[in-house]
Amino acid sequence: MRVGVFICGCGGDVSDTVDVEKLVNHSKKLDCVIVARNHDFLCLDGLKLIEEDIKENKLDAVVIAACDLYQQTFRAAIEEAGLNPFCLEMANIREHCSWVHKDKEKATQKAK
Repeated sequence: MRVGVFICGCGGDVSDTVDVEKLVNHSKKLDCVIVARNHDFLCLDGLKLIEEDIKENKLDAVVIAACDLYQQTFRAAIEEAGLNPFCLEMANIREHCSWVHKDKEKATQKAK
């Protein structure tokens, strides 16, 4: 399996509380992860990045760590890139990590 991990900073909503670079580095060490990246706004201009990485890296599945609000947008983007839209796993790190922790290390650890 070839997995891509994409972490959204949500314009600071996540990146101000969660160390997204640490998450990227952690993700790169996981089995099957071929590409791991972060972007300030995956739901906007980051969609193109996801689509390109799916095609270039022949990804079988995608994990997006962001807010849950744009799940359908992400599903449509990976489908546009030729991947089954149900090969997407969402990790809601905005509401479940960033918004509930003030301590950056604790929020980052939970997001891992």
